[in-house]
This record gives sequence, structure tokens and C-alpha cells, in this order.
Amino acid sequence: MPADPHQTPGALLMGDAFNMRHPLTGGGMTVALSDIVVLRDLLRPLHDLHDADSLAKYLESFYTLRKPVASTINTLAVALYKVFSASPDQARLEMREACFDYLSLGGDFSTGPVALLPGLNPCPLSLVHFFAVAIYGIGRLLLPFPSLGPMLIGARLIRYSASGIVFPIIRAEGVRQMFFPATVPAVYRAPPND
Repeated sequence: MPADPHQTPGALLMGDAFNMRHPLTGGGMTVALSDIVVLRDLLRPLHDLHDADSLAKYLESFYTLRKPVASTINTLAVALYKVFSASPDQARLEMREACFDYLSLGGDFSTGPVALLPGLNPCPLSLVHFFAVAIYGIGRLLLPFPSLGPMLIGARLIRYSASGIVFPIIRAEGVRQMFFPATVPAVYRAPPND
């Protein structure tokens, strides 16, 4: 469920209270802790927290600053849920198997995706591993000799993983806020003068 800020003077929602994600990855607490760090840094220069109206205007940037971490973890949680949920679809089964095999390769193949889970590498561009798993799955299908059946499953694998799972989630989270938060004007809001 993508975050939809509704500002209420004197209240600020964080983590799962602000927007939910599938519990498969345990990302709710990770996002809540990240939100606390963002909020701490945002409130550090302020001296008076009693003026709820001016504070609410200043905190608009909170929703933008939290977006890259929160939306990366949200995207990962929903994508993994959709891949690992039960389905008779051969492309989903292949994606599931490719995911396990990709992670078992070790090195950067496992450290990159695993660093996404606890938010150690919350960069939205790290979601490229999801597409790498799909390409790895296609390679598995086409080896040792390509044939029409596995090629069709491979095409569904790309369509299913890219356009069917990740792109709609990213679109719902907000492409600009997720990948280019510095272009959102609220990021540059200066703290109120005392």
C-alpha cells in the first residue's frame, strides 16, 4: 500500500502506521527505524516544536526524504510475495527457482539482494537484481539448447517480472519521489527562523 500523506497538525505517522507492506521481508520495522533517522535529522535544527502549523509545513519534506528507502523496501516485499505465492503458472515457478539459484551463486549475486532486505542498501536502483534474476532464469531455460517452449516461458518471465510486478509497484510509489527525490521542492524547505 503506497504512502499517501494526509497531514494532521501534531501527528506524524511512520513505518507500518504510515503505509503497509507485505510482512514477508519484515520491512515494516526497517522502514520505521529509517523514518526515525530521517525525522531526527529533519528536526535537529528546530528549537521550538510547539507551533504545529509551521512544523507541519516543514515536515512536508519528511514524506519526500523517506521515499527512496521506504519504496525500495515496499517494492521488494510485494515483488517477493508475488514471486513466492502459490501459482500453477510455469513462468512464476521458473522465477521462483531462478531466485533460489541466483542467490546460491554467492558473492555479489547474493550480497546485493540480501542487503536490500534489512535496508542496508536501500537504493532503488538496487532493484535491478530482480531483473537480473529474470535474465538468469531465461538463461537457465535456454541451456543447453534453446527450444520454442522454454523461449516462450522466458518471454513470459520477462513480461511477468518486469512489467507485471516491479513497474506497477514503482509507478504506484512514484517514480520521481523514488528515484529523483532531490527534484521535489519540499526537500529544500528551510527550517523556520526563530
